[in-house]
Amino acid sequence: MTPRPRLLLLAALALPILIAGVWTPPLRQASILLNGLLVVVAVADRFGSPSLKHLQVVREVSDVLSVGARNPVELHVRNRNRSRVDVEVLDEPPPNGTTTDLPLNLSLKPGQERTGRYHFEPFRRGRAEFPAVYLRSVSWLGLWALIERRELPTPVRILPDIRAVYRYELMARRNRLEELGLKLHRLRGQGNDFERLRDYRREDDPRQIDWKATARHQRLISREFNVERNQNVLVAVDCGRSMLNESDNVSYLDRALNASIMLSYIALGQGDNVGFLAFSSQIERSVKPVRGKPAIQTVLQQSFDLDARREASDYVLAVEQLTRRYRKRSLVILLTHVIDEQHLDAICQPLQAVRSPHLFLCVFLRDLGLTRLATRQPESDLDAFQTAAAAELLTAIERKTATLREHGILTLSSLPDGLTTDVINGYLDVKARHLM
Repeated sequence: MTPRPRLLLLAALALPILIAGVWTPPLRQASILLNGLLVVVAVADRFGSPSLKHLQVVREVSDVLSVGARNPVELHVRNRNRSRVDVEVLDEPPPNGTTTDLPLNLSLKPGQERTGRYHFEPFRRGRAEFPAVYLRSVSWLGLWALIERRELPTPVRILPDIRAVYRYELMARRNRLEELGLKLHRLRGQGNDFERLRDYRREDDPRQIDWKATARHQRLISREFNVERNQNVLVAVDCGRSMLNESDNVSYLDRALNASIMLSYIALGQGDNVGFLAFSSQIERSVKPVRGKPAIQTVLQQSFDLDARREASDYVLAVEQLTRRYRKRSLVILLTHVIDEQHLDAICQPLQAVRSPHLFLCVFLRDLGLTRLATRQPESDLDAFQTAAAAELLTAIERKTATLREHGILTLSSLPDGLTTDVINGYLDVKARHLM
């Protein structure tokens, strides 16, 4: 309960009369009556107005929200007073997000229920809670602002935004995947599962020629087989301190998780099995290979609340666990951010030393600030020195990356904005070249 300007104004007007009554006896009685009347009216207005305690409030929100999306939230308010209520409803959302269409202004007759809707856009993944709702109304005479905080805890899970998945499906149906930056690899199978006969193409293997069909049609005919399916794809995401870096207010870990989800969805659509491993100085999460597009929910549920730790990642542990937990030959896609040459050494040593049936594809996030510094046009001696130092650091990292390729480890270097596209293209390239 808070006095409104109208009540303060009336009190201010009555105050001079009260002060004057101290020296003027005839005004003393009048000032007492006037101020007493004001108190009576204020008390009557406060307790005669509809009570906020008689308003029933129910929040309706999905238990799963998406980062960066406008998630709808509904508030159902029922008036159990015997008179009309005009109420302003303000919901208290979780931190790290914005709301639109708040506050809600509702006018309710006795016994009436009305619903107000607003939208909440979260900025971070993880578990969160809507703690309370604030109700505010004005008394009948407008002397008081009635305010109540109603505890209404509602836990929610905030998952990475999967709108990119729906966009991919839409583009695939319209045969417009090039607009997403994806390279259209022609995936031809090399197994024993025959699919169809077709005309021979210049890039075909001569061993695919069907000589009986060629003699019958008097032109070269090739056999085409189904693309190999049921292969394992393991996505390993670094959750160490290097993934705390940000670009455009989005952490590198979030970039890696978004790329992981999109890659998993496409790999599951190709008929492959997808496993997931998140690590820092310890194993954070581990998902055994799953199959089928609906299994993308398994990856989402296991990764939505991951946070980068302020600790150095243990790559020896990660490689040991990959080789121990997953025996079948798999494509292991490691997503990490390389800070400098020494950091890359810590990654290279366990990968080069391990004897594993797996095919490793290391995807290194490039530091956006360092890349811009190395490619800018210097305008002073200091700028030239900084540009040369940045370029030398990037060159040293590239030299060390080349040693990985010499050991049969595939590598990719990607800027944060293009990570998802680069990872998917890397996976499709491996499939097209039948490296698995």
